[in-house]
Amino acid sequence: MTSLKETRSRMESSIEAVRREFASVRTGKASPALLEHVRVEAYETHMPLEQLATISAPEPRLLVVQPWDKNLMGVIEKAIQSSDLGLNPSNDGTVIHVPIPQLNEERRQELVKILHKMTEEGRVSLRAARRVANDDIKAKMKDGELSEDEGHRMLEEVQKLTDEYGEKIEALLKAKEAEVLEV
Repeated sequence: MTSLKETRSRMESSIEAVRREFASVRTGKASPALLEHVRVEAYETHMPLEQLATISAPEPRLLVVQPWDKNLMGVIEKAIQSSDLGLNPSNDGTVIHVPIPQLNEERRQELVKILHKMTEEGRVSLRAARRVANDDIKAKMKDGELSEDEGHRMLEEVQKLTDEYGEKIEALLKAKEAEVLEV
């Protein structure tokens, strides 16, 4: 039987997924998470950048990438440049500086649309968790394992959980939207 604990856990996973997605959306501020999805061709394979270098944000508009193997400077720089982030890295021989340019209004609006799409995917995930729990509860009621009253009480609990996590996703969206639109 799907318990409320399992349903809560599924919904918590949905929230975490939305958080991770939001972290990869570029705002005007530098964040190491921006480069999380950059893949670098190194050692005859495609590897995530964070496995090849330390990424830090010493200033609000600058990322610094420090490769552990200095021979990879060029390929890391090319990988960042060819990513769809629109960043222009420069290499000083020891570290790669990645300045984060200001976003123009049009790009901000595009990012807000992307955020809304990610939020909707999170909501769909919440509804899927609710459906699994509700189907399970209804099956238990039909089989006589749960009384009608107990079943309806549990269905209400599942709905309360769905509403609670829906509000959390909405709060994440509002915060990230404000961050993106901030000039």
